[in-house]
Amino acid sequence: MRSESHNAKRATQMRVLALAPWAELERLTQPFAEHPHEIMRGPEVGLVMLRGRMGGSGAAFNFGEATVTRCTVKLADNTEGHAYVLGRNGEHAARAALCDALLQTDEVQRLEWVIAGLEASLEEQRLTEAAKAAATKVDFFTLVRGDV
Repeated sequence: MRSESHNAKRATQMRVLALAPWAELERLTQPFAEHPHEIMRGPEVGLVMLRGRMGGSGAAFNFGEATVTRCTVKLADNTEGHAYVLGRNGEHAARAALCDALLQTDEVQRLEWVIAGLEASLEEQRLTEAAKAAATKVDFFTLVRGDV
């Protein structure tokens, strides 16, 4: 049985693989693309319901739907990898699933540097977007009027 820390680490790695820009993921994982594997399911496109909460803590409501692509692969040693990726890119889902499977094998050492690079890229992208948003921030204030 796997530990919770292992599961949390795998969840983080799967998140990075799913959120990474396809061009960068494709470039960094090219050496692993030819690893023998069988596609068990997908890539197939579907919809997921997005849920929101008023103020972040209120009652949940259905916000809308998003397109998602999922894929499951199996390696020769029966190790399975899974991926769910926002959008309709089947190649992205298949490559992310292959990487998930390989991260559970002896290839983990070689793939961890790829994950670290993708994670750094995602953080840089997040900081850039946060800086752009901060530049447009408007501070509103109310002047209290006295009794006239």
